Amino acid sequence: MKSHVGGVMKLFDFRKKSSGQSAAHARSDAIQSLEVLKRANDLYLEGGESIERGLAMFDAEWGNIQAGQAWAAAHAAGDNEAAQLCSAYAITGAHCLALRMPPHDHIRWLEAALAAARRLKKREEESAHLDGLGIAYDRLGESRQAIEYYSQHLTIAVETGDQRAQGAALGNLGRAFASLGEYRRAIEFYRQRLAVAHEVGDRRGQCVALGDLGNSHFVLGEYRDAIESYQEQLAIGREVGDRRFEANALGGLGYSYSNTGESARAVDLYQQQLAITRQIGDRHNEGIALGNLGTAYGMAGDTRHAIEFFQHALVIARETGDRRSECNGLSNLGLSKVALGETSHAIDLYKQALVIAREIGDRRVEGQTLWSMSLALDRLGQRSQAINCAQTALNIFEQMGHPHVGIVRNRLQQWNRQ
Repeated sequence: MKSHVGGVMKLFDFRKKSSGQSAAHARSDAIQSLEVLKRANDLYLEGGESIERGLAMFDAEWGNIQAGQAWAAAHAAGDNEAAQLCSAYAITGAHCLALRMPPHDHIRWLEAALAAARRLKKREEESAHLDGLGIAYDRLGESRQAIEYYSQHLTIAVETGDQRAQGAALGNLGRAFASLGEYRRAIEFYRQRLAVAHEVGDRRGQCVALGDLGNSHFVLGEYRDAIESYQEQLAIGREVGDRRFEANALGGLGYSYSNTGESARAVDLYQQQLAITRQIGDRHNEGIALGNLGTAYGMAGDTRHAIEFFQHALVIARETGDRRSECNGLSNLGLSKVALGETSHAIDLYKQALVIAREIGDRRVEGQTLWSMSLALDRLGQRSQAINCAQTALNIFEQMGHPHVGIVRNRLQQWNRQ
């Protein structure tokens, strides 16, 4: 056994093996690194303080884990045991990998695992990898590609009678359709997901479904329904000891209370969210929490502080490859620049956000950005361009059932009368 590093036992060091090691040694080390990954992931799933212990183990052994997976992936095409290891890496470490790996790297692992599972005709493992690929592509903002993977996942889950997998596929389909602005359709999927989770006693599944329901109710302006969903999610998240669920619920409650006029309460909730994401090293959601705080300070009139939060959030979004958060960050910075009177700069930021929104198919952000751009253009005396942007935004909002439909329609009528 090796010495402790950062409070975590170093079980072995794959990287220090000689380049000429035997195939048997390489196989043994790949198996051992998989066992370390399993221990780290199991600790994460225990919840509470075990999450940090699991992530610390994962971080300390990350080089060995990568080397083990690389060996398995390289040999999977002609070696059944290597193929099984390759598939197992993506499943065994699913929670830690989702938290730590950038989406493009995670996709590479999952594609190798999917090929291995299909070669071995392991339908349940194939299903799990399809689910993971859908999630990774959704994080990149490629919702149509995500829907393809989720649909394949659901088909296999139904064929095999795996209700938990069916629930996960339904929820993920809902999330992908929400990304495309189809919130009513998304809610239908979330409710089916919640029903399945209740039926099989899947508390984590219930937690995910409630958070997703809250998000869609929030976007549709149904804030009390959103609060109810987030409060249930928070209770279950704390019950199962999953700090990511807890952080997500706190952020959702912050959004909702902010829009019901309780801004101080919202800031407190966002600060709790930020503290948890930093504690567990969740960079993706740390960026979201920073963006939430920026919005809260912007609404309170503290534009300078809002810009600091938005800029920090934008750095993290680009670092993690989160295109949707990058788009939101650019749009939020634009709003702040308008508040400072830097309207031309704001329009440049809106244009950058609009390109990304259209690339990833995020209709909600596209509509919001067009609406913000129309107001900025009008400030610069460019009324005809403002009307064009607002009309396009209205068309998108009407298709979505967005709560801003009336506001945009009234402004267009006002502009057309002048």
